[in-house]
Amino acid sequence: MKCIVPNGVNTEAHIGWCPGCGHGIVCRLVAEAAQELGIEEKIIMVEDVACGEFAQNVLKYNSVGAAHGRPIITAAGVKRVRPDAVVIAHPGDGSAYSIGMESTIHCALRNENILALVVNNSVFGMTGGQMSPETLPGMKTTSSPAGRDPEKNGNPFDVTKTLAQFDIAYLARGAVDSPANVIKTGKMIKKALQKQLNGEGFCLVEVLSPCPTNWNKTPVDALKFMKEQQEKYFELGEFVDKGGK
Repeated sequence: MKCIVPNGVNTEAHIGWCPGCGHGIVCRLVAEAAQELGIEEKIIMVEDVACGEFAQNVLKYNSVGAAHGRPIITAAGVKRVRPDAVVIAHPGDGSAYSIGMESTIHCALRNENILALVVNNSVFGMTGGQMSPETLPGMKTTSSPAGRDPEKNGNPFDVTKTLAQFDIAYLARGAVDSPANVIKTGKMIKKALQKQLNGEGFCLVEVLSPCPTNWNKTPVDALKFMKEQQEKYFELGEFVDKGGK
């Protein structure tokens, strides 16, 4: 059986992600969507200083390195300078909803015509597995060794409940824990890119992803945790779809 690899994927790259990480799947979904839409030469990826930055080694697209927590606002600037480009911000949950929360909110308020592709693994992955805004109640991290306490740390942030009331083009959440969910997530990413081509405005696709290393789980157990815990707290689906202009 022949394996068809999207043209945007560098198959000779050194992969920096841990075994069982979902970032590689997300990158492949971007490449597949770009190839299907015929926009590979138009893409500019804006990477965070975090686990997602290894996408620069895997994907062949032009890319910009942003400061930690600033890929979404940087992507908005890139799009204004290069309105002909298809711009994708690629932060993690810690970046998009902690240090970069104001960028996420204000880009949505302005309905910037970009895609924010947020990989949510419920921890700060690159910096040592600290608690992020998406860490589940009771979930142990390096900065919450006894588990997240909602009374002390608050509850996890759900972007779909906040941005659903904004005048944006598209808001969805997928996951990469099963073939069925991977296919659905790929369709979400493709739809968001098509909306950017249509000039519809701000799109955010959040992707639930495993982090076996910082979760202290095997890759198999990490997928089980996603299905039994993470997906019960963070609902999958499409939450805003304004339709084309």
